[in-house]
Amino acid sequence: MVYIVSWDDFVERSVQLFRNSPQNTRYVMKYRHSDGKLVLKVTDDKECLKFKTDQAQDAKKMEKLNNIFFTLMARGPETDITEVTGKEQIAQPPKRGRGRKQ
Repeated sequence: MVYIVSWDDFVERSVQLFRNSPQNTRYVMKYRHSDGKLVLKVTDDKECLKFKTDQAQDAKKMEKLNNIFFTLMARGPETDITEVTGKEQIAQPPKRGRGRKQ
């Protein structure tokens, strides 16, 4: 088992793995507080994909991956997931806050 370094590559390959074998694919999350490491694993017993991180901001990415898998499991493996991933959303202009002027 080799860890995949790129998050986008991990998501693409894990979704493809689920679509190829939806009945046999498992998604497992493991967090070790003592190490501060989060490990995500997607497997269908023939292929195993793993991603490891110790960054706190990756929790949001994990939440999006959960939403993708929930959508695929509920609606079927042929479902369009662009509404969940938000990749085709229109770019919004930056918000103007009351922050410090530079």
